[in-house]
Amino acid sequence: MAQNPLAVIIGGGNGIGEATARLMAERGWRVVVADRDPGAAGRVATEIGGAAVTLDIADAAAVEAAGAAIEAAHGPVGALVVAAAVFQDVLPPAQLPLEAWERTVHVNLTGTWYANRAFGTRMARHGRGSIVNIASIAAIGSVPVHAYASSKAAVVSLTLNLAGEWGRAGVRVNAVSPGSTLVPRVAERIRSGRYAADPAEFTALGRIVQPSEVAETIEFLASERASAITGVNLVVDAGWHVAGSWAQYGGVRPAPAPVGAGSAG
Repeated sequence: MAQNPLAVIIGGGNGIGEATARLMAERGWRVVVADRDPGAAGRVATEIGGAAVTLDIADAAAVEAAGAAIEAAHGPVGALVVAAAVFQDVLPPAQLPLEAWERTVHVNLTGTWYANRAFGTRMARHGRGSIVNIASIAAIGSVPVHAYASSKAAVVSLTLNLAGEWGRAGVRVNAVSPGSTLVPRVAERIRSGRYAADPAEFTALGRIVQPSEVAETIEFLASERASAITGVNLVVDAGWHVAGSWAQYGGVRPAPAPVGAGSAG
């Protein structure tokens, strides 16, 4: 009897990765939750009936070893989701420490490369598989987080390159670029006033994205429902990239009053 497909979610212990792990488990995937935080990985894996692996995506040898160990323990990996990342403070170039630049690029770009290489190469040998790399809306806009945005733009480029590399081997590689998403870190920034303005004000839909909405997109691209889709960067941002330029015209127009509102009874 065939087993359900296996998904490995790197960065699955929190945020978008956790939401994706939960959704994929609900949809019948067998899930391995890989995270640098063993407590977080174990908690999520226990709650969804999956397996947990402690993994630092910035460690090339550890990622390669995880690829081999997971396949040996659970069988061929059907889907890889790379959601692990680090962020940076909003600083002008002269004030951004070189160490912060190097750490951000190493984790976000080079770590994604390690993961894609370790798992994608094995998928290609088996003749099937799907990879979803998590980029960011920062990859396609202009924002004052120079290391983070540059690293995520490079993730999109890497995704396109690997989609071409492994397509004939039956491996699809796509990216998802979330906008501001209501994960705990963002919710705390909004609550504490660390943002200069409410992020929802800069989206066409007038709200920010829920983690479950990004997870739905990731699971779709990973699944056979997206069997002819490879090499795309799917933006999930509630319309941030289309609404920002409206600011000089007074912002996005509010919704019209509902039909019948205010009319006499």
